[in-house]
Amino acid sequence: MLRGLRKHTSGNAAFIVAIGMPAFIGGAGMAVDVSQWYLWKREVQHSADQAALAGAWALIDADSASSYEMRAKQEFDGNLAVTADFVSTPNVTLADYAGGEDNSVVITAQVSKRLPFSGFLTGNAVTVAVRAQASFKAGANYGACLIALKKNGNGMDIGGNASVKAACGLAALSCGDDAVVIDGSATVETDSIATCGKANVPPENQDVVSENVKGLQDIYADLVPPENNDVPPPYSCKNVNKTEMAILRPGIYNGGIVVKCNTTLDQGVYIIDGGILDLSANYDVTGANVLFVLKNGARIKLGGNGNGNKITLSPMESGPYKDILIIEDRDSHPDNPGHKINGNSNSLIEGLIYLPNGEIEILGTADIASQCLQISAYKIKISGNANIETLCPTGTSVGSGLVMVRLVG
Repeated sequence: MLRGLRKHTSGNAAFIVAIGMPAFIGGAGMAVDVSQWYLWKREVQHSADQAALAGAWALIDADSASSYEMRAKQEFDGNLAVTADFVSTPNVTLADYAGGEDNSVVITAQVSKRLPFSGFLTGNAVTVAVRAQASFKAGANYGACLIALKKNGNGMDIGGNASVKAACGLAALSCGDDAVVIDGSATVETDSIATCGKANVPPENQDVVSENVKGLQDIYADLVPPENNDVPPPYSCKNVNKTEMAILRPGIYNGGIVVKCNTTLDQGVYIIDGGILDLSANYDVTGANVLFVLKNGARIKLGGNGNGNKITLSPMESGPYKDILIIEDRDSHPDNPGHKINGNSNSLIEGLIYLPNGEIEILGTADIASQCLQISAYKIKISGNANIETLCPTGTSVGSGLVMVRLVG
């Protein structure tokens, strides 16, 4: 019989097909089930990833931190489609990451369902489990009392034998490779140097440098200077007890102010409309609760050529311009370098000097002491034997570094 069957070659193909049919059917069934597993895995893993990121972002913001679990679950559910009816409720937990404490969000979930082929073979449902972890790190906050606003190139240059003591911090908004340059012969004592770009500083300052900080900003960008159209009496010096003296009244000064004797400024707003606010002659200048507004290219020049003069200026004490001493109108474009503090001046200058378009040079043997002097200018250059010290307890906030949220598992 077998010998006869062997002679009938036309039936061999059918015989082979019959023998291989179970394997063929099994392979096809397994392929269908595996494709389902892959689809489930991909969908639920994507949902878990997005949930972990949503939870991490919620924890960064103090206003939403308490709802991180709810936000994670909302994001998880929002990304489901095929598995929405049989996926488990995600488990949302906090975990330590990279030496931190509770600084990551972990999502675990699973789908379980009986499939036709694998269920027939095993009698059980198939379970696919996923896990996602997202870490978060808040951006560092940066404060500064010497701030260069220029967005490219060199913004802050400290050189010569200059000495700067500003624990409240330095900042440059420039993203250039030479945003901050401190020459090796200059001495800078500060707790922070932050810049969008690079800082070329001596070794002793490198441990306080933060580079490539993208969140820095000019917080006074929306500041609108006040107006004062009062016409004051002409500036004139009078002999008082054999000493030439003058008193300046608030108002608008077309063409600037040049002091020619010991001068006292009454409190109020002084509009310098063009020209120079020149306090560089060797005379004492005193003003409390004053504010200078520079318009139409007006410039400042502070500090004399000898030791004979003292400049004592303090800012507005109340109101919307509290703690501001000098504002440059945003439409004013002085020649650069236009603003100067120089000479052997013994100066006590308080408050904010805000020069959004002007470069300021502090040079020669300028000697400025202050309980809290803040300079926010387009560009800041300090050189020569200049000595500047500001004792602000904290600097003006110039923004923060970028928040970091990323998947780590």
